[in-house]
Amino acid sequence: MSGEILKLYTKCLNFAAVKHKDQRRKDTDETPYINHPIGVAYILTEEAGIFDVPVLLASILHDTVEDTETSFDEIEQHFGAHVRKLVEEVTDDKTLPKHVRKAKQIENAAKSSYEAKLVKLADKLYNLRDLQRNLPVGWTEERRKEYYIWAKAVVDNLRGTNAILEASLDGIFQTENIM
Repeated sequence: MSGEILKLYTKCLNFAAVKHKDQRRKDTDETPYINHPIGVAYILTEEAGIFDVPVLLASILHDTVEDTETSFDEIEQHFGAHVRKLVEEVTDDKTLPKHVRKAKQIENAAKSSYEAKLVKLADKLYNLRDLQRNLPVGWTEERRKEYYIWAKAVVDNLRGTNAILEASLDGIFQTENIM
């Protein structure tokens, strides 16, 4: 990795860490939220062998606009138009009701770019592994099962993107009897 790429990657990690600094995951340990985007990038590099810089940057930034006061313009200013486009593709419109956002994720998955699909697959894999490990505070087993069913519908519309990630996800769906 060149010095310039490493510098940009580190800038992105720091940017996301600052943006998510006060956020926690909904697990019983209240894990720092930044662990999630870093974990998504880790899945892409370590498990799927993805080293495409815009994909990795977008994976780290994938929740910043959705969950913080960050704008798409700010993403573009710091990381360029391509990364902005990828982040836009994976960002839910929080002005919509939750059930509409969930339906749009299923519908839009198949229309996403290859790069955005990689981020979505790794994000789903991270979240599903987290759900296997720990039920979020306030969730019931029924809600967990509903999440698995919904996630499978999203993943089904991402198929043909990355065999490694899809096989890992299928393993979870099989374990959870969601097939």
